[in-house]
Amino acid sequence: MTTEQSNFLSACSGQYKADLKGNILPFWMKYGYDRKHGGVYTCVDRDGTLMDTTKSVWFQGRFGYIMSRAAQLPDADPEWIEAAGSAIDFIEKYCIDTDGHMFFTVTEDGRPVQKRRYVFSECFAAMAMAEYAAATGNGKYAEKAVDMFRNTLRMLSLPGFLPPKTYIPGRGHSITMMLINVAQVVRKVSSDPILDARIDQSIEELAKYFMHPEFKTILETVGPEGEFIDTCAGRTINPGHCIETGWFILDVARSRGWDASLVKMGTTIIDWAWDWGWDEQYGGMINFRDCRNFPPQDYSQDMKFWWPQCEAIIAALYAYKATGDEKYLEMHRKAHEYAYTHLKDNEYGEWYGYLHRDGTVAQPAKGNLFKGPFHIPRMMLVASELCDGLL
Repeated sequence: MTTEQSNFLSACSGQYKADLKGNILPFWMKYGYDRKHGGVYTCVDRDGTLMDTTKSVWFQGRFGYIMSRAAQLPDADPEWIEAAGSAIDFIEKYCIDTDGHMFFTVTEDGRPVQKRRYVFSECFAAMAMAEYAAATGNGKYAEKAVDMFRNTLRMLSLPGFLPPKTYIPGRGHSITMMLINVAQVVRKVSSDPILDARIDQSIEELAKYFMHPEFKTILETVGPEGEFIDTCAGRTINPGHCIETGWFILDVARSRGWDASLVKMGTTIIDWAWDWGWDEQYGGMINFRDCRNFPPQDYSQDMKFWWPQCEAIIAALYAYKATGDEKYLEMHRKAHEYAYTHLKDNEYGEWYGYLHRDGTVAQPAKGNLFKGPFHIPRMMLVASELCDGLL
């Protein structure tokens, strides 16, 4: 690594840490943290004004996870771990239905609003409980995290419990890759064999069913045996999901002594995702592509959302650490510079979430039911750690 490269990574690490502690977390503690009812609001306008008191259940877990992880940093604000505990308490009091399946949204005081077929709320709750256990040393939350993870697998495997997405049988990429990350987080505080078993199963399924070398991509939806479904939905590539999957696999590779087969798999997926997703004309990771190059069906297909930019930053650093190949350092530089040029709001704080293809702001709100304190602070936590490790 050259002196110039070292200086760049050092500057990036410092920027991530400063932005996390001085911008992102203070914004959400001021405008999102609900000190009256517990948990977090996320539907806030550009300046933090609350637009809707409906609470995303996903984000109670996401907030609990982020604040627990941040609470383990040097010079952490003591309120961070309090906020994490508040989110977890809110989940346990209000967000789990009688059948064990969590709600998708609730009112500010915890009354149910909506329930969906997904189990991502459970995934983020398990991550929050595990990270809270790591931050506090309270082993009962490690047990709760494993119980939540087991319940998630139970719901996924129980025929008819979760309504099918379509009447045509198939497999979905998102939950397959998500379970890798959840299990990795829970593994920090538990050695339950179900965690490694599920990681191995997800990696096997990704390789067997979702990786399609003929298109050089991971497909979001495939048939039961990985069959290519030649429809708009079946041809969908989500570059952000793909590049996120790549670094999840590299995270497992690192925990297993940089397993060579996993490094190859993870970097292949990252290479594919970058080739499909990076916009050479305007910069940034694009939302959706069609593997046969038809126009994507989704209306937001050419937009630049906040989270794929964050995943690209992490993935590039992971790939560089795993291989030493300088192309990944250049990939990181491009992703980092794009994000900080276009997403950061220097006037009101936090980051924009939704850009047009040319990088102009599509809408300025800082949060909704899907955007809030997760992808951006997670990127800053993980990326600063990777930069420091490389240095």
